[in-house]
Amino acid sequence: MIESINIEQMTEVYLVPWAIKVTMAIVIFMVGKYVVGILTRLLIQLMTKTRVEAILVNFISSIFKTVALLFVVVAALDQLGVDTTSLVALIAAAGLAIGLSLQGTLQNLASGVMMIIFQPFKSGDFIDAGGVLGTVEQINIFNTVMRTGDNREIIVPNGAIYGGTITNYSARSTRRVDMVFGIGYDDDLRKAKVIINAVLAADERVLSEPEPLVAVAELGASSVNFNVRPWCKSADYWGLYFDTHENIKIAFDEAGITIPYPQMDVHMDKPDGNNNNEVQV
Repeated sequence: MIESINIEQMTEVYLVPWAIKVTMAIVIFMVGKYVVGILTRLLIQLMTKTRVEAILVNFISSIFKTVALLFVVVAALDQLGVDTTSLVALIAAAGLAIGLSLQGTLQNLASGVMMIIFQPFKSGDFIDAGGVLGTVEQINIFNTVMRTGDNREIIVPNGAIYGGTITNYSARSTRRVDMVFGIGYDDDLRKAKVIINAVLAADERVLSEPEPLVAVAELGASSVNFNVRPWCKSADYWGLYFDTHENIKIAFDEAGITIPYPQMDVHMDKPDGNNNNEVQV
């Protein structure tokens, strides 16, 4: 009789309440997990409709799902009577410690998210950023993969890129090619200008609008210098740059116009002052 009473009391006092708590905790976890899944899918659909980058969609949705499930677990443990206050404090302290230890990594992460959102450049652009001049091949959450002109692959931390100046040479469809050509002081200035304009006009890559600039920029120590500034499509920049230098040199040679070497006049006086010799160097 005593054993029967003890079992009944144990069942009523301990087992039934505990079974109810465990059942409620399981229900809270399962329902919470289901709701988190629905909310995660809705978040993915929303970001996809707003044309957010796929890599950022996956990252944000994963973070949201992890944090939301953490809250669900805390709620389920609270139903079991676990002191969740100390648990939350422990999680916060662990998060702070991890954040401090991964400060540089988190900076790269934040920079990667900002670059994906604001898109200062995209894959295929030719940029100068983070101390590297090259073509962007891949933008990741923590780093950016770039390819240099000599076909080297360089991985640059996103923090180094977003924290500095970014020059995007591919952002505009056209570019101005800045060049300087010098002629001798004894050469025909007008003739040289006509030759330069003729070389530019013969190149189909030179755009008519904006009109190319050919102007005397400086009366230098050894030469009269022209600023030559045609416009072209961004993809034609280097081809036009190299070919224009070659073609103008050939045209100057055929017309007898010189491109002088740097020189100076040195006057030498003898101590007696009788002779005054001039030496050109």
